[in-house]
Amino acid sequence: VVERFSSGRGQVIDAAMVDGAAMILGPFFSAFTNGFWGERGTNHLDGGSHFYNVYETSDHKWVSVGAIEPQFYAELVHRLGVTVDALLQPAEQNNRKVWLAAKERMAEVFRSKTRAEWEAIFDGSDACFAPVLSPSEVATHPHTAARGTVVTINGIVQAQAAPRFSRTEAKAGVPCHSGQHSVAEVLSSWA
Repeated sequence: VVERFSSGRGQVIDAAMVDGAAMILGPFFSAFTNGFWGERGTNHLDGGSHFYNVYETSDHKWVSVGAIEPQFYAELVHRLGVTVDALLQPAEQNNRKVWLAAKERMAEVFRSKTRAEWEAIFDGSDACFAPVLSPSEVATHPHTAARGTVVTINGIVQAQAAPRFSRTEAKAGVPCHSGQHSVAEVLSSWA
């Protein structure tokens, strides 16, 4: 629209999702180029570190941690109750030589309680901890329920439309059933 007003001509906008996704990879490309990003599974954000990972609990559910910054990591270690564990000391957080052993130790600790017990322990903390929820749990979780993030329309659970505008209501559409509309009907609705 801006181009139309400035030049009198329109233009095609090539907006492929892969290009948009690549744009958010800038920090990773930079880290790789500068020698700070190694093979998959050996880095801070890809499961290599013990403080940015997922762990199974005693009830075979899962929790996630993302305590990158030192203050959040210290809170994580405190809430885990392992402040005396040599592997998990804040001074060792970024020591890649201990990451594998530290992951094994954290896995052992997280397996000692249920997910609900860990949620209670971490409730109200800044430890960068969250439960890994199933789709049905997401639909009924207090946070998503309060925001109206997930809705059920005609018995189908789905994400509410986003983003939300202050004056214009966006609503999730009703999914069509297979064969409900012909190709001609769909194409004519776009005319």
